Amino acid sequence: MTNPVAATFDLLGDRLTLTILRHAFVDHARRFTQWADRTAAPPAVLTARLAALVDAGVLVRAPRPGSADRYEYRLTDLGLATWEILVCVWSWQREWTAEWALLPEFTHTGCGHRGPPVVMCRGCGRDVTAHDTEVELDRDALWRLTSGRRRSARAAALTRGDARFDEIMEAIGDRWSAAVTGLALAGARRFSDFRAALGISPTTLTERLARLVDVGILQRPEPDGRDYRLTPRGRALFGVFAFLLAWSQRAHPETPEPGLSLRHKECGAVLVPALRCRGCAAVLGRRDVRFEPSAARPALDSPQ
Repeated sequence: MTNPVAATFDLLGDRLTLTILRHAFVDHARRFTQWADRTAAPPAVLTARLAALVDAGVLVRAPRPGSADRYEYRLTDLGLATWEILVCVWSWQREWTAEWALLPEFTHTGCGHRGPPVVMCRGCGRDVTAHDTEVELDRDALWRLTSGRRRSARAAALTRGDARFDEIMEAIGDRWSAAVTGLALAGARRFSDFRAALGISPTTLTERLARLVDVGILQRPEPDGRDYRLTPRGRALFGVFAFLLAWSQRAHPETPEPGLSLRHKECGAVLVPALRCRGCAAVLGRRDVRFEPSAARPALDSPQ
């Protein structure tokens, strides 16, 4: 049986897929030609990504109003539930990459605050970071998460004048990298800790760790040492992972417990994450925010 967390990273750990979803939210893109113009993706590649999103229940293909032989793609309820993942990815890119100038502003319509929200525990209402959680994981679940094959994260199409998700793909773009980053967020530090948890070959682990060091997600306090510590840039990925994990459970309700969960230490409950406005501390829902691109683009509401 497919591991829901693995299936989620396979689906959403892809730069073109995230670009498709971002334009569905920010630009209200629904037609194949709209995504083709915005991404410059080869038609066959774009068709495959849209089909995968339809198969996963994220998009639905429906006749275009007024045209029985033409179709458009609309976000389903499950697709709309990816907005928190996209916001966390946006927040990370906005703060930690040179692509920030290409990204829209995130605005809470209630108080007018512009800027990234914070992650909170929906159960107890407290703000939460990686330091406030512990990972519950069984080895069988980890094996299912990292086993199997998937498309290369580096083979996605180019985009036109758009943020490409290049750097975040190093953390979530394949199962091994996602597992290493997730273990680092859970507190793993030593090479031996990663290898014992993953059962990964030393060569593969060394390569993944080196890539994460190169993009500033991990650092080695001693150049020749065996310790790997998360940088502030790496710790800032916590929200992305927390919402990906939460979404995986929503997307696969029929599967058994995945054997992988985050527990909030302060309240003792399995973490159900939410977003809170930094300006007024209100809990944010999808209809409470606006993406406000600067310069050429008009401001656009989130989908209703």
